[in-house]
Amino acid sequence: MSADVASVTSPRPVPRAGVLAIDAYVPGKSTAAGVKKVYKLSSNETPLGPSPKAVAAAQHAAAELELYPDGAATRLREAIAAKFGLDPARIVCSAGSDEILSLLAHAYIGPGDEGLFCEHGFLVYRIATLAAGGTPVVARETNLTASVDALLAAVTPRTKIVFLANPNNPTGTYLPFEEVKRLHAALPPHVLLVIDAAYAEYVRRNDYSSGIELVATSENVVMTRTFSKIYGLAGARLGWAYMPAHVADAVNRIRGPFNVSGPAQAAGIAALADEAHVAAAVAHNERWLPWLQAEIATLGLAVTPSVGNFLLIHFPETPGRTARDADTFLTRRGLILRGVAAYGLPHCLRLTVGTEEANRLVVQALADFLGGRDA
Repeated sequence: MSADVASVTSPRPVPRAGVLAIDAYVPGKSTAAGVKKVYKLSSNETPLGPSPKAVAAAQHAAAELELYPDGAATRLREAIAAKFGLDPARIVCSAGSDEILSLLAHAYIGPGDEGLFCEHGFLVYRIATLAAGGTPVVARETNLTASVDALLAAVTPRTKIVFLANPNNPTGTYLPFEEVKRLHAALPPHVLLVIDAAYAEYVRRNDYSSGIELVATSENVVMTRTFSKIYGLAGARLGWAYMPAHVADAVNRIRGPFNVSGPAQAAGIAALADEAHVAAAVAHNERWLPWLQAEIATLGLAVTPSVGNFLLIHFPETPGRTARDADTFLTRRGLILRGVAAYGLPHCLRLTVGTEEANRLVVQALADFLGGRDA
């Protein structure tokens, strides 16, 4: 029986073909039963929290919750444009950068089309492609890093979007800008290259670029960004993207008319202006990311070098010492890390850089775990 016939004869509404085959995104856990204090190190949230100025702006805007927000997010787009030297007409704001990713998929991918991404890329790329009716295509990585050659080899006449997280989550690796430009130069002009630069503010490498220059000089490149990470506004759900005018026109036709709330817009404007708070977040990460990497490596665990605000820790397959065993042990101590089996990394846990207290506790807990001590 065909899906259409089944829908007609079903006693209740039936989703279109393929929807129920999508594995829903499961966020990192945030609780630990029976533990007095929990250190959530599973979602790459900043340990410094949001700018107090952003909180105050959101609270002020909340006094007018009965009013619809500016559907064009005009002031926010202008603030972003002023911050980065961009054309505000080519900026689209969203409820988190994952909304922009989904909107792009719905605008450019349909049945028979393909969305291409790396094997350990953000799970939303697959979800967005499938939700749009397309086919996900996965390119192998080299040493947990995106491979331009593998991506290009996977491009077919049906490829409509190439999603590239740079830096990548959960591996923390990145492609130098010259490699990104090489990828773009070899793509057919009708293929959209989407550079997901959610962690761009943390990167301190001279050969890195978020992709703004490529968007400015191309007709088929989009760069997405988020306020959820270094700006500490994950709960506000706020993202944005810079794109060619014709892509912005397409996305604006299908996005919700009031997709970004008033308090979120106000918080974003204030967060952009508080440069000292962002600088403090960068400094904190610059101190503790290498410290965590060195300390954990000293314990005998492999750690993938990262340019983000998180580390990918590799565990052996030895019974009692696996990533799952470590996760259970750490959770009992209130230390919540992120299992990444859904990313094809079942032997790893992802650790967000936390407060000094959390960072020291997690290293000690890992030492105790490996030493056979009780949780």
